[in-house]
Amino acid sequence: MNKILVFFLLVLALSAYSQSFAPAPGYPGSTAIHKDSSIVLNWANGISVTRGFLNSANPSAGLASFGDVLNGIGPAEGDGVSVVSLGDGGVATLTFPFPISDSPGPDFAVFENGFTDNYMELAHVEVSSNGIDFFRFPSVSETPLIPQQTNFSFSDCRYVHNLAGKYRQGFGTPFDLAELPVHANLNIQAVTHVRLIDVVGSVDPNYGTTDAAGNWINDAYPTEFASGGFDLDAVAVLHENTTQVTALQPLLKLFPNPSHGLVNLEFGIPGDVAIFSPTGIIVFSERIESAQTIDLRHLQSGVYFLQADFGYFSQTEKILFIK
Repeated sequence: MNKILVFFLLVLALSAYSQSFAPAPGYPGSTAIHKDSSIVLNWANGISVTRGFLNSANPSAGLASFGDVLNGIGPAEGDGVSVVSLGDGGVATLTFPFPISDSPGPDFAVFENGFTDNYMELAHVEVSSNGIDFFRFPSVSETPLIPQQTNFSFSDCRYVHNLAGKYRQGFGTPFDLAELPVHANLNIQAVTHVRLIDVVGSVDPNYGTTDAAGNWINDAYPTEFASGGFDLDAVAVLHENTTQVTALQPLLKLFPNPSHGLVNLEFGIPGDVAIFSPTGIIVFSERIESAQTIDLRHLQSGVYFLQADFGYFSQTEKILFIK
């Protein structure tokens, strides 16, 4: 009788931590998208980043700082280092040459730099069709809460769904717009923005974040170093809507570049402009109707990133400023 009871309790324990979702790349049923897959149509070409803390429980340690902001756009490298690190709760918002559209199957994929199938740094994923109202994919985490995952422990990608970072470097986590609830302010045939928000993987309710059902998400924590948190490699477009962007694509003229202080901008149509430091800090933000001269002389010499957002189209340029 005792053996039967023990067996019954083991079955209950295993079912409580069932592995419900798709497995790692190379295994039957995996949904991973390889970076060189023929189904990839395009890549994000605009980005803004707000870095998070190295450790939410120790803000004095500072912010994550690894990687240039522009590492998050263009094709995925899958090399583990060509990424931008978000830190605890950090945010990256990406835009695209054409709106993402909903078609059968996944519509876009997010690439992180996990070095193995069993090490995950996760992020929530939200989308918008107007750049203002964002809607989050309904995420699920079945990862056991004991023990707390650390930078030296491993989990199982079959425990998570609708969280970016599920798959190792070189393989994107897919997202299907059809899984989002219907909302008047979201057009899933014209998604213009994808937002990634780092999951703070602490199981301490004072710091951690939860999935759609309110379950604490247990991933590597703390990661108190420059590359802590979710490390964004790229976002791939699998379905896009080219009918809503035709002659609207503007030519952004930026000169001189390199610049010794004054940068001239000329736009074909009005757009919202933001200039970022290499660490993702906004040093200039303004709407420009057609032309404007921007003064950078109060800044330190270095490479800055200009992002111009025109609604359905965005453009990012490097500016080299030399005093």
